[in-house]
Amino acid sequence: MITSEQREKLRGWFAGRLPDDLFEELTEVTVDREEITVIGRIPAPHLAEGAPAAEREAAVEGRIQEFRERTRDTRIGVARDAEHRFRRKVSWGVECGAERALFTHVAAPVMTRLRQPERQVLDTLIAGGVARSRSEALAWCVRLVQRHTDDWLTELRESLENVQRVRAQGPDAEPEEAPQDNE
Repeated sequence: MITSEQREKLRGWFAGRLPDDLFEELTEVTVDREEITVIGRIPAPHLAEGAPAAEREAAVEGRIQEFRERTRDTRIGVARDAEHRFRRKVSWGVECGAERALFTHVAAPVMTRLRQPERQVLDTLIAGGVARSRSEALAWCVRLVQRHTDDWLTELRESLENVQRVRAQGPDAEPEEAPQDNE
């Protein structure tokens, strides 16, 4: 589990390391055990007022693709530095207008054991055409839980950070040196 202080330092490192002209704004830096995802805002394309939705969608898609190709070398350089420093893969994404696009990112395998009733849930999702495999069905379930429990998960993460702070103050923690009295 990453503490909020570690997340802040990570975000600060990226804010300091990224070229000023790469993004309009660094909107999000997220981290887990395997990956750091960096998302920034890029300018939306300028279109005529009242342009059709299909034109807007195609223009945003084109802008994202142009950004991805143009900045590839810069992003690779930053990612190499970060991967060496933080020992995690770095993935990239952008926000352009109302769209969010993630570039190549880690899809980490997760092993789990499920009892028959739980497997039946996954198999029902497959039979219903929601997923093609148990793995895909499980990922769908996780996204659904995430979408509907964001507040609860945020509170749980904050509680875990408090537990980590208390553990760090335990008997194995390095004692702070008392100030010396030089009288």
